[in-house]
Amino acid sequence: MAKINLTINNQSYKFEAEEDMPLLWAIRDYVGLKGTKYGCGIAQCGACTVHLDGVAVRSCQLPIGTLSKKQKITTIEGIGTPETLSAVQEAWVEEQVPQCGYCQSGQIMSAVAMLAENPNPTDEDIDAYMIGNLCRCGTYDRIRKAIHRAAGQTAEEDLGKR
Repeated sequence: MAKINLTINNQSYKFEAEEDMPLLWAIRDYVGLKGTKYGCGIAQCGACTVHLDGVAVRSCQLPIGTLSKKQKITTIEGIGTPETLSAVQEAWVEEQVPQCGYCQSGQIMSAVAMLAENPNPTDEDIDAYMIGNLCRCGTYDRIRKAIHRAAGQTAEEDLGKR
């Protein structure tokens, strides 16, 4: 067992765990945040996507022993609140993206990271970036539409800040 210090959603967490434990289980079992989902366990489906210093990563294959307390981890709970949705979450609701909803936290986390890198993506950009996030219900057209909507909302918000 090792002493682990993680910063998740701007809060510091300290606990003892095995260093090879995947970040996913630390988030869910030690921190108690249940929005990040277990899908495949081999980093192929994207359900476990979180941000590590703003970059979308698969938490099911990321050992906590490789992380430092200086790195910032953001989960779906850190993106917005029910009272104040992020532009992507708002677009997800407006476009009625979820069907079963299981993959949606990972989809949203990837979409947020993509829009941070590319605020005006084409359909091809979206398809290329989101390829690692699987939706068994097949809501890909709605996901793409929501990302375009969020890109427009984000641009409007950015313009309003100037």
